[in-house]
Amino acid sequence: MRRRELLGAAGAGLGSKALGVADRVHLGLIGCGGRGRYLAELARAIPGVEIAALCDVYAPNAARALPLAAPGAQSFGDFRRLLELKELDAVIVATPDHWHAIPAVLACEAGKDVYVEKPLAHNVREGRAIVEAARRHQRIVQAGTQHRSAEHFREAARIVQSGELGDVRFVRVWNYSNLFPKGIGIEPDSDPPEGLEWDFYLGPAPAARFNRLRFLGTFRWFWDYAGGTVTDFGTHRFDTVHQIMGVDAPRTVSAAGGKLSLKDAGETPDVLQVTYEYPGFVLSYEACSLNAHGLGGRTPGMRYYNAKGLEDRPNGMAFYGTNGALFADRIGYEIYPEGDRIQSRRKNARDGTAGHLRNFIECVRTRQQPNAGPEAGHRATLVGHLGNIAFRTGRKLRWDEAGETIPGDAPATRLLAREARKPWDLI
Repeated sequence: MRRRELLGAAGAGLGSKALGVADRVHLGLIGCGGRGRYLAELARAIPGVEIAALCDVYAPNAARALPLAAPGAQSFGDFRRLLELKELDAVIVATPDHWHAIPAVLACEAGKDVYVEKPLAHNVREGRAIVEAARRHQRIVQAGTQHRSAEHFREAARIVQSGELGDVRFVRVWNYSNLFPKGIGIEPDSDPPEGLEWDFYLGPAPAARFNRLRFLGTFRWFWDYAGGTVTDFGTHRFDTVHQIMGVDAPRTVSAAGGKLSLKDAGETPDVLQVTYEYPGFVLSYEACSLNAHGLGGRTPGMRYYNAKGLEDRPNGMAFYGTNGALFADRIGYEIYPEGDRIQSRRKNARDGTAGHLRNFIECVRTRQQPNAGPEAGHRATLVGHLGNIAFRTGRKLRWDEAGETIPGDAPATRLLAREARKPWDLI
């Protein structure tokens, strides 16, 4: 009963009204930072959609988002009050990672559909809780892994799965940036800024004094709130590997790396390499915060995601087949032949976020399953979590996909979840 008591009787038993294609969709925005406001802008550009309410524990963020909302929209500091609004059909959850699962689960219980940003959850057990809540309450849940709504990744999947590349036995994923030498810096603890409910921000995470680095923009480098580069950027690309290779989960995971050069307050590694053994192929993941080059080489006329130098390709995926290699990122792909076995090919594309959000709204109206449902989002997210667990334990892990356990390794298994701080020990 704890979740229903916290949510309030007015919202706990609600079900969304039956929506027709022409009906207006009333959205609530939970988390009004930069990503939340970007999604709100995209959502309100969809015909028949309006932001009817918004919520943030930091009042200045809520104020910045208010102009994006419909006239008369209500603003809250407590997302539970937002979920009590009967007129809301769905919510966008764009909070820091440690605040994804609880609002998503309670929104499902309140009869709302949910678009939840990646990574789906702070840990594996919370991700599974979202999947189960969506199923139990028959809610539409779209994970914010927008690659699933990008046509060029669908083409890449068709190319690989058709056998055109031959046998693909090795896949690389990389995320590079250069934060040297100061990283996110070091700052002393202080009083919270005006308008911030700091204890509410911490929520299920352990109690801590306010430090600006644990707040907006840099929270991802602390284990209490996120998992660093591998869960932030890696989740998108793991989902695409699953889509292109037609797989769901690795069998084993091992990792190496550490905090090697950055002398800052962050806790997550500045270099991380994770080896994942999947059925039939090996995936190597690389995260480096000490150099932004990633992969060299450019093709004239091609655009590359987040590239800032003359030759760098800081983010991407490579699928190495016996007939050729396919290199892809968020805004395009290229095929490099092995000899004359296949033809070279390339395609520029666009980021898929706008289409991903349109797909969610369409599914809210039609009750069809979205492009990136909660199960797909969960499976992509847990790949990054397992990489971090392998790094933190220093051991090779064997993953039991069916039971979602790490057999024979109790310390690693404990890292699949965490004991949430009361009263947020809800899921």
